[in-house]
Amino acid sequence: MTWSKFLRWSLFSSVMTLAGFSPAEAAPSGLPAGFVYLSDIDPSIVQDMRYAGSHNFVGRPIAGYEAAECVLTEKAARALAKVQSQLAAKKLSLIVWDCYRPTRATPEFVQWTKDPHDTKMKAEFYPRIDKSRIFELGYLSSRSAHSRGSTVDLGIMPMGGKVPKFDPATRLASCIAGKVERFEDGALDFGTGYDCMDELSATTSPSVSAEARKNRLMLRDLMVAAGFKPYRREWWHFELIDEPEEVPDAEAPV
Repeated sequence: MTWSKFLRWSLFSSVMTLAGFSPAEAAPSGLPAGFVYLSDIDPSIVQDMRYAGSHNFVGRPIAGYEAAECVLTEKAARALAKVQSQLAAKKLSLIVWDCYRPTRATPEFVQWTKDPHDTKMKAEFYPRIDKSRIFELGYLSSRSAHSRGSTVDLGIMPMGGKVPKFDPATRLASCIAGKVERFEDGALDFGTGYDCMDELSATTSPSVSAEARKNRLMLRDLMVAAGFKPYRREWWHFELIDEPEEVPDAEAPV
């Protein structure tokens, strides 16, 4: 194991132990059996792990996300690699924003919704709703499918494109604003930004542009063909239908 892999595993192992995995379940790679680093399966897939940093709806790194690294079940990762090969032919690439979610992240989300004074990221991520309704409206769940390791949040970007850096000092732009006005995330135009808690994020929303609708349907069709199930409220969210049985069911579906 290389030093960089050791550091990644050291961070991830503490999270997985809290999620209920034992060291005896570890595979030769160091990760628990059935899990892989997406970068080891397909390093060409771009990663922008939002919950490991401050550019998310809470505005700070989330509990359990010590490393900005996408971890998935091997089956899910290989399915994404197939999608990536299809996009490569079009000079496009996947960009992932969230993969395996540590179970201790969810209680932090719950506590955050109960603090009516913490709305520093509202202008970008939930401009038209009250944060107390985020669970009620289905944008978060107290039992997340992400914690089983086969659910992923992602989009599509031009091949060779860069992920712009988020500057916390910059004024926030609404996720429902036009492509040139909202935060430039490097992705194609999907009608909203990632993690936009708004009715416009529904995959088949009639209120987005024809270009955004085309991109959403392209992503949905590719992911469905690869064995994933879409989530109607969020164009970016997909869950592998035939999850590996050997991976413990840490959480229920979203």
